[in-house]
This record gives sequence, structure tokens and C-alpha cells, in this order.
Amino acid sequence: MTPQRITLVTLGVADLARAKGFYAALGWHGDDTNPGVVFYDLGGMKMALFGREALAQDQGQSPAALGTGAVTLAQNYPSVAEVDAAYAQALAAGATALKPPRAVFWGGYSGYFADPDGHVWELAHNPFWPLDAEGRLA
Repeated sequence: MTPQRITLVTLGVADLARAKGFYAALGWHGDDTNPGVVFYDLGGMKMALFGREALAQDQGQSPAALGTGAVTLAQNYPSVAEVDAAYAQALAAGATALKPPRAVFWGGYSGYFADPDGHVWELAHNPFWPLDAEGRLA
């Protein structure tokens, strides 16, 4: 098994119901059959929403020790128009605008928003990375 992989990304959230509602407004469908956590199937890996207090306890830390990491989650789209539409949808769902989508130095097009818990997402069109029908890197 290769060590160069990620199977699960967990986002610590202040209010699980609010976070679940935000991602539902983006069209995400989660499995919340386990109390206190919502899992989203990302095709080969998962993302979880987990209460921030519970995440700190699970890690053996205080909630204040979790801090905020310099991490960006990203979604690529096949066109500039689809980036713009996804960005507008995120703002309508309650995201905070960080940088509106625009042409960027590396030859693509991207913008950033933060979810209600401050997790930063980049939405991008990268003409150098083809995507399959599911939106995965081809």
C-alpha cells in the first residue's frame, strides 16, 4: 500500500447541524448514521464534519489547541463558467467571500471562500488538468 494517500479529511465544526446544512446547500449528500459525525463519500476517500469539541477530545487536546491550519480544500471545474456558478452557490449558502474568481498567474482561473467554520475552499479551472465525468483528475 502506498503511503502517499489520504483516506479521510475531517473538518472540526462549531455547530454540526449548521455545517451539514451549509454543505447540503452546496448539493453535498452526507451519511449521518453515526451520531455526532457526517461522512461525505468523495469517490475513493471521505470527508467528515465532526464537532470541534469532540475532535479536540478525540485528539487528546483542548479545543483552543486545535488552532487553524494553513490548509486549502479545492475543487476543480471543467470551465470558468462552472467555477463562477459554484462560487455564487457557495455565497448563497452562507460562505464568506475571500477572493472572487479571476484569471491567475499560473494560467488558470480560481477564487476562494470560507465555509461557516472558516475552512477555506478554492474553486478553480485548471486547463492543464483534465477532469473525468465525475470531476476527478483524469
